Amino acid sequence: MTDTMQRWEMDGIGRDKLALRHAPIPESKPGEVLVKVAAVSLNYRDKLMIESGMGMQLTLPFTPASDLAGVVQAVGDGVTRFAKGDRVISVFSPEWTDGPPRGNGRVPPYQTLGGYYPGVLAEHVAFPADWFVRAPASLDDGEASTLPCAGVTAWFALIEKGHLRAGESVVIEGTGGVALFGLQIAKARGANVIVVSSGAEKLERAKALGADHGIDRSQEDWVETVYRLTADRGADHILELVGGPHLAKAVRAAAVDGRIYQIGVLEGFEIASPAGPLMLKNVTVQGIGVGHRRALEELVAEVERTGLKPVIDKRYPLKDVPAALDHLDRGAFGKIVIEMP
Repeated sequence: MTDTMQRWEMDGIGRDKLALRHAPIPESKPGEVLVKVAAVSLNYRDKLMIESGMGMQLTLPFTPASDLAGVVQAVGDGVTRFAKGDRVISVFSPEWTDGPPRGNGRVPPYQTLGGYYPGVLAEHVAFPADWFVRAPASLDDGEASTLPCAGVTAWFALIEKGHLRAGESVVIEGTGGVALFGLQIAKARGANVIVVSSGAEKLERAKALGADHGIDRSQEDWVETVYRLTADRGADHILELVGGPHLAKAVRAAAVDGRIYQIGVLEGFEIASPAGPLMLKNVTVQGIGVGHRRALEELVAEVERTGLKPVIDKRYPLKDVPAALDHLDRGAFGKIVIEMP
């Protein structure tokens, strides 16, 4: 092992500040593990962090991204959770192990990798052992790297908070990473899944993954189509991945006692909905800030049990992170993964 590694760093906010540099390989301090990173999965949030900082006071130089899969290379004193050679994946909110997230009404929790904490777009990282869980043996490194944010977000919404049951209807907005995880998790639990997207090709690919119905939002009123497909009942669960004023459509499409999981902000952080149907239908709007470590461990077990395979649109080498970010701008069917040399 050489003494240096490659790592993407930023000296300021903006894509033009992002540079691939050489840096010393970190050492595992007491309680930490040194992980040789094999793959990193990108999220839309990583793009926002690079381009705007999302209002955080970043420690510079800053390394973006939160989701990795890799192999433990060394363990610090006192570590019993892992041993050298173990395959691991990162925890997005590393100090949130179970129960309610940390924080309070004035200061919501925001202590995440690739934001408050350093990110993982590097060939090696050294973090506390509690910030990792074991990777599923059934997935390769690229596939495993997609679980910490996109995978656990869909799981936390539908299973941890929604208690999804067989026979219920689930509307999935879009065909990105969280959306396709939601589709596969819901089908594994016996739900009836409706995917709303634009373009026949994406909808056909979603049906190949198990979607029962596809609605092309560019060709029809998707809320009315949800009514038709559910005999006017509406959707029991909706993964709301758009944000902004789009919440109003989700409220209209929801069933009585339906649940909406507010996750995405593609159309803005300020969400809006008419109060009438929200109140009269007794709709629950559940904010989802990813999920805790226990949920990630349960998702790993579900992956092993069901054979779920994350959908990767494209894999890029470490040097091509700018091209991968351009791909995020265009939109991806599933996830975009960075693979290490």
